[in-house]
Amino acid sequence: MRVGFVGVGRIGAAHAQVVRDHPAVTAVKLADADPARAGKVADELGVEAVAAPGDAFRDVDAVVIAAATSAHAELMIAAAEAGLPVFCEKPVAADVAGTRAVLAAVEAAGVPTQIGFQRRFDAGYAAARDAVRAGALGEVRRLHLITADAEPPHPSYVPTSGGIFRDCHIHDFDILRWVTGREVATVYATGANRGAEVFAASGDVDESAAVLTLDDGTLATLQGSRYNGAGYDVRMEVAGTAGTHVVGLDDQAALTSAEPGVAFPEGTPFREFWSRFLPAYQAEIAAFVDVARGERESPCTVADALESFYVAEAATLSRREGRVVTVSEVREA
Repeated sequence: MRVGFVGVGRIGAAHAQVVRDHPAVTAVKLADADPARAGKVADELGVEAVAAPGDAFRDVDAVVIAAATSAHAELMIAAAEAGLPVFCEKPVAADVAGTRAVLAAVEAAGVPTQIGFQRRFDAGYAAARDAVRAGALGEVRRLHLITADAEPPHPSYVPTSGGIFRDCHIHDFDILRWVTGREVATVYATGANRGAEVFAASGDVDESAAVLTLDDGTLATLQGSRYNGAGYDVRMEVAGTAGTHVVGLDDQAALTSAEPGVAFPEGTPFREFWSRFLPAYQAEIAAFVDVARGERESPCTVADALESFYVAEAATLSRREGRVVTVSEVREA
């Protein structure tokens, strides 16, 4: 398989190596908005660099997009119009209208698409989903999700990130839907500015919290941070009438027990997302190769991404206006 690859910025270069290393991939054409950066990464990986993103769509069998969020929609639509299967990092677009436009384009073209919500390929989240679906936890009553970065992103990234709920917590919203099989009905979100001025100046927050109610009445709570000194902390608790499962509770969990004599966890916490989720990133690219070959259905479609984006929009609106927001309000806007 020959793969066109666009974007070697914050996550793109690491993704490009995973794509190159897949045994079915025979060639990679690498492009970036900064041709010099594309050339540097291409040299490091031993793949071909091309002059412009559009050149990565020529003489390839599929496309992977890891460019800046602002470029996702245009590139996905171009790939669809070229008849190419496409994998794109989240989010699909910077807003609801753009996401809907991409959905319409890929459905009209009939091309396979997959969106990069890698937690669906993480062993812990998959085990929690299986437990819920098998009834092993009884009736699910409440969930708690945490996504906390050890260090904030580069200041230049913050103004264009879309805000913490669209950029960061959209992963939580997607995995909440995937694990439970339910939709989010209402959101009440809040946040605080305790760190660098760039967050407040960009209309964003660096500490976040939310309460979500699912369509069956199940309650979910959410916490996030750009300044979690203990390490990169991503966990999910799923509590039911017959048991509780926790994702991310292992020897590398970024926490310390306050109980006397308790040494757990004893490992070194992760400092960033790539190390924490490397097996999941590899598995999602392997899945995309199968999708592009027509050997399986997409495990995460643009329609799935749109549903999670509705929740992110509702959370953003709730934080801004200080009120409970129904997801249907955003969906029908």
